[in-house]
Amino acid sequence: MSMPSPELDADARAHVVAVAAALNDRLVDVTLDMRAVLATRIGELDGDDRLLDLLGASIEGNVDNILHSLRHGIPVDRIEPPSAAFEYARRLAQRDVPVNALVRAYRLGQQNLVQAAYAESLRHACDESTRARAYDHIVNVTFDYIDWISQRVVVVYESERERWLADRNTMRVARVEELVASDDLDDVDAAEAAIGYRLRVRHLGAVVWVDETGAPRDQIHRFTAVLNAIAERLGAPAPLVIPRDRASAWFWIAVGADYRFDPEPIVDVLKADLPPQAMMAFGRPASGPDGFRRSHLEAIDAQRVCVVGDRHRAVTCYGEPGLDVVALLSTQPEATRRWVQTTLGSLATDDENHERLRETLRLFLRHDGSYTATAGAMLMHKNSVRYRISSAEKAIGSPIADNRQSVELALAACHWLGARVLTTAPVRPGTPR
Repeated sequence: MSMPSPELDADARAHVVAVAAALNDRLVDVTLDMRAVLATRIGELDGDDRLLDLLGASIEGNVDNILHSLRHGIPVDRIEPPSAAFEYARRLAQRDVPVNALVRAYRLGQQNLVQAAYAESLRHACDESTRARAYDHIVNVTFDYIDWISQRVVVVYESERERWLADRNTMRVARVEELVASDDLDDVDAAEAAIGYRLRVRHLGAVVWVDETGAPRDQIHRFTAVLNAIAERLGAPAPLVIPRDRASAWFWIAVGADYRFDPEPIVDVLKADLPPQAMMAFGRPASGPDGFRRSHLEAIDAQRVCVVGDRHRAVTCYGEPGLDVVALLSTQPEATRRWVQTTLGSLATDDENHERLRETLRLFLRHDGSYTATAGAMLMHKNSVRYRISSAEKAIGSPIADNRQSVELALAACHWLGARVLTTAPVRPGTPR
């Protein structure tokens, strides 16, 4: 039951509670709208999907706190700060995002919420005097909360920033960042001395990260131990490990000229020594300073595909079929989603039946349209493959041969990006929601 606020009369209090309850019912939509605004207005976030996901969790926790205070008359200083808000502050500190971007996010969020509250207030009938008193209360509570939480997250940010700068080798990290940002390298010897790693070798560049909102503890020490174990399994010297934040790191392993990527030994070590949420994305092996950069950038592209497609695979390699092109498409997921649905029609429906048809057609096209080869690859009868291809063509609405290249590319996007580019299956009557 809501507790009366001493500074409000009963009518204004009832209006505050009604507005807060309505916004709480739309908490997910309010959070998504606010996240979209902040992602657009705060350039320092630079479209980083993992930071934006953590921002979303922070927004939801803070909005929920404010609405809880409004509904139940709880003073803001008696509310528990959301853990995601503190973790978001730590991640910004670890990514060299200036503290003003953190503070600005709270001010923009405050503006967005009070605007949403006023719009919601207009949907509820009451006299204008009551509305004004209620809205004034909402604004004051929101301001007090933002002022209170901002001070706390800034303290967390500054503490983490000091710790992070003290822990990492700033010169080494900066030199590696320069190497991957530019292909202009004048003095290889000096670069090798600065980073403590040989550049005139064949490199396997990769990224390791824990896919969760707020790692339970700093993962970097565990990452380093595991990466050393992987290098040992590959018969390579100790890897170069560059922490990015407490839950992700870049790394390079020097491999031999005859090395061919094999995920099996890597997966064995990864699953044995890291939590199940941990994932790795690899570039293709490449040689010399240019290969150091190129293999790394491919790993970053492969990681982006995993994050955008929400793929929880232990190991992904840029060299896997179709991933290189899908990495380009993943930079514009909404445009890709529209294009996939236009190209594939109802074949882009997100359900098991259409997934089977898509996978069969994808393999059929990879095997140059051979029913026999596809049946062998899928351990199916050739007639079953023929039936599925016919069904897939009907779902597309036109002969595959009319637009084969686009269809093949759209199928690769579906394979790698999954639900992010698919159409939600309609709910059948009587189906539990």
